[in-house]
Amino acid sequence: MSKLMMRTMDLRGKTMSRAQLLAAMPRADMGTREASAQVQPILDQVREHGAGALRDLEEKFDHVRPHDLRVPASAMQEALDGLDPKVRAAIEESVARIRKVCTTQVPKPMATDLARGARVSERWIPVQRVGLYVPGGKALYPSSVIMNAVPAQIAGVDSLAVATPPASDDPRGLPAAIILATCAILGVDEVYAVGGAQAIAMFAYGAKGSEPQDGEILCDPVDKITGPGNIFVATAKQMVSGMVGIDAVAGPTEIAILADGQANPDWVAADLIGQAEHDELAGSVLITDSQDLAQGVQEALERRVPRTEHADRVRTSLGGNQSGIILTDGIDQSIDVANAYAAEHLEVQTADPDAVIDRIRNAGAIFRGPYSPVPLGDYMSGSNHVLPTGGTARFDVALGVHTFMKPVEVIEYDQEGLKPIAAKINDFAVAEDLPAHGECILSRFLDDPYDKADLEANEEKAGLR
Repeated sequence: MSKLMMRTMDLRGKTMSRAQLLAAMPRADMGTREASAQVQPILDQVREHGAGALRDLEEKFDHVRPHDLRVPASAMQEALDGLDPKVRAAIEESVARIRKVCTTQVPKPMATDLARGARVSERWIPVQRVGLYVPGGKALYPSSVIMNAVPAQIAGVDSLAVATPPASDDPRGLPAAIILATCAILGVDEVYAVGGAQAIAMFAYGAKGSEPQDGEILCDPVDKITGPGNIFVATAKQMVSGMVGIDAVAGPTEIAILADGQANPDWVAADLIGQAEHDELAGSVLITDSQDLAQGVQEALERRVPRTEHADRVRTSLGGNQSGIILTDGIDQSIDVANAYAAEHLEVQTADPDAVIDRIRNAGAIFRGPYSPVPLGDYMSGSNHVLPTGGTARFDVALGVHTFMKPVEVIEYDQEGLKPIAAKINDFAVAEDLPAHGECILSRFLDDPYDKADLEANEEKAGLR
């Protein structure tokens, strides 16, 4: 077998503009443009034919034709009853921790008094109905159920629906038992055995029933869709965005480790491998000013990769263009690189991690120190693992309670509050060539705001100037 080597980008001694640095970052190719041609017919088919199309598409892509597209309550209870007690305890611990963090995230209403009788307040309103997508593929993701459902529940969302592909080994076409059991633990009872772009279409458009067990309406449309998925799921979310809200168009998962010479190369290697295990397109990046650490990590990868179960997948991921070791002149340049890369997950393993973290502007989540590896956040840190990918952490944020709430301003002015600024608003409106806007305001104080010849005199008489 060929020797495993992560490619090295040597930035030492180089002065790069912001544009050059952003362009130099290792990235996986999303390919959503190419997928659009395949996704559009799926969206159209589900929109027109509902549950009948969903069954056809599940048979085509997941090689099973579900009898029950909506999972029966009995199947969910069966899955919960059969769950390994140790796994159930782990799931319940994860739920308890993220629920505790989410409870503290609930935004509070605010009010600002600008003058007597002039107030602007803000209230936070939960999204009414949400569709949560849970991927299948190379692994099972009960953790994704938790990370999406708990914040939505704490936000006060009225109606939650989960869609996840049928399990390949279930002749009934039901999803994986561990997914169903997790939904049962969380009290989510609306679960669909639907995967891929067709699930996103079902959430966006709703789906009429096609068989007696579906009812007249299989699934009502949602207001927002969240959750990760493959390229076809991501593309479908992008294409229905605007009709419904989405959390993000997620790309392949990624980790950046910002480390100096004191970091443990075996631990760094283990963390890179852990992320590479997700997918052949997963990005694993080490940013360091230590040539010795870089060499030590390469040697550790040589020893460790062959011994992990998904060694072929890991080797492909680590050897891809989206992964690599970036050598820098020092901690300042390392921080610049980390901010340009804007990692989904950023581990900081340096002698003074707090000083580094204080200067990090772009990261989905920051993992401080050698005992806070990324899998802690995947399962049980209490933080959310649904994070911005592909450099979007420069402007986007992790999924949380706020994802499922809308801030709505309430404007409360009485006569006393409006009067002192009425003429000013009219002046502003006239300057924008929108005189009816000003006339709307002046109507509260003048009998005839359309009399422009005597307007200023009338404003003065009314005490507006």
